[in-house]
Amino acid sequence: MSWSGFKKNVSRTTTQVLVKAGKVEKTSDREYEVEERRYRTLESASLRLQKEAKGYLDSLRAMTASQMRIAETIDAFYGDSGARDGVSRSYKQAVEDLDAETVKALDGPYRTTVLEPINRFCAYFPDINECIKKRNHKMLDYDSMRSKVKRLVEKPDKDPSKLPRAEKEADMAKAAYEQLNQQLTDELPQLIDLRVPYLDPSFEALVKIQLRFCAEAYSRMAQVQQYLDASTRDQYASGDLDARVEDVLGQIRELSIAGTV
Repeated sequence: MSWSGFKKNVSRTTTQVLVKAGKVEKTSDREYEVEERRYRTLESASLRLQKEAKGYLDSLRAMTASQMRIAETIDAFYGDSGARDGVSRSYKQAVEDLDAETVKALDGPYRTTVLEPINRFCAYFPDINECIKKRNHKMLDYDSMRSKVKRLVEKPDKDPSKLPRAEKEADMAKAAYEQLNQQLTDELPQLIDLRVPYLDPSFEALVKIQLRFCAEAYSRMAQVQQYLDASTRDQYASGDLDARVEDVLGQIRELSIAGTV
């Protein structure tokens, strides 16, 4: 940072302290303040959407990876029994296909139609925040110069040239502040209004991708159902499966090695 920049920062910090103490009058623009609050709400929601959108893709991968581990464990658990009726092998093949064909096939389209547009939208925020920061700096400069003019009017200096010079600097500071302030007041609402038409296609893509994943997952799991025992399916449908499970648990408890359970 240059010496000039350092002095400006010190001056702005001093002005902030004086404003808080009520020694310097603060410039206020209600219209701008409303728009900045709306922008902050948009920024927060967009960054949260960016995080959750990435989390959704990560969750799909994690879920199918977990399904594959469960399938491998079930296949080993069933052993030869699973080989005879084909149920464990069928389930294992179904989740492997879901991971290899469905999730991996959706990865590219999801990134292109959902993640990347959201990331591009959020990429504007640092520049906008820098503009807001610059506007606040210009406001402090203007407040400082206006306060200086007020002091010189109330208590004239021995050097008569100080007042007109301070008034000129105050006018320049005011112009710089008002230019940025007006630009933000005009453009922040435009950005906020553009959020819906910009993100609508991504939302539509998200719904379609979720629909495809759920439909293909259902289709693959439905194929496994044909390998399940017919009586098991009927008992599940009629709500009698719990009684069957309790019966099996009762038989396990009757075993001497499980007598303490």
